[in-house]
Amino acid sequence: MSDEHKDGDQDERSWLEKLAQVFSSDPRTRKDLIDILAVAEQNDVIDAETHGIMQGALEVAHMQVRDVMIPRPQMVCLNADDAPQEIVRCVIDSGHSRYPVIGESSDDVIGIVMAKDMLAQLFASGPGSIDLGQLLRPATFVPESKRLNVLLREFRQKRNHIAVVIDEYGGVAGLVTIEDVLEQIVGDIEDEHDRQQDTFIKKLSENDYLIKALTPIEEFNEFFHANLSDEEFDTIGGIVMQTFGHLPRRNEIAEVGGFQFKVLNADSRQIHLLRLNLRPDAAGA
Repeated sequence: MSDEHKDGDQDERSWLEKLAQVFSSDPRTRKDLIDILAVAEQNDVIDAETHGIMQGALEVAHMQVRDVMIPRPQMVCLNADDAPQEIVRCVIDSGHSRYPVIGESSDDVIGIVMAKDMLAQLFASGPGSIDLGQLLRPATFVPESKRLNVLLREFRQKRNHIAVVIDEYGGVAGLVTIEDVLEQIVGDIEDEHDRQQDTFIKKLSENDYLIKALTPIEEFNEFFHANLSDEEFDTIGGIVMQTFGHLPRRNEIAEVGGFQFKVLNADSRQIHLLRLNLRPDAAGA
């Protein structure tokens, strides 16, 4: 028997042994499952995309709403007292399908209104006829600490797509949608509005940004007045990967040139999405 054939038999036995170990009657751990998924991809049992989705589903169980929510400063809300023209202009400019409606303050969320309901009311009664009070649906409130897998289950059970995030003091901390949760599993979900605003860098708050891994280093430097080197790599994902020295998992953090990057989305082959925490003393701040 050739050495090559022997190596093949050993690889197969190793694969079968790991498979048997994971699905045996012995205690099963999350690490066991992650290891077996990695081996399954190596042996072409599953492809890289499937591996990424399965790994994302595992990661979601350990993530909280605060990790993916839209921060309060970036929420697009409608005011119950706004004139119909202002409401229509806001809906057209933002392009969302659902909006929190606030009363006296940003912490006073009185309900959720859907763009399609406003459109139906406009067609039925004509311009200037929007009455948010008649269109309000109950708002769902969730704490920042809620696990994403629990939230996803509740979204599915209640057929809900959006929730208002509350901080420990009862104030509004942000907004989370079912799309935000699903993106942690399957990667970025781009709708028509996303493509219309096809930008590499998205500002979330004064010091937080979403950065696509494919962002050219030159564009990043120009945006943040930084001087990251583009001699070895063309994209931010490349230079961050070099800093890690390995393919990072979700929520791993690396510091490059004074900028702190957190991995939000990655599969077994590459980084897709990063979150940049721009500290006061960061380069270019």
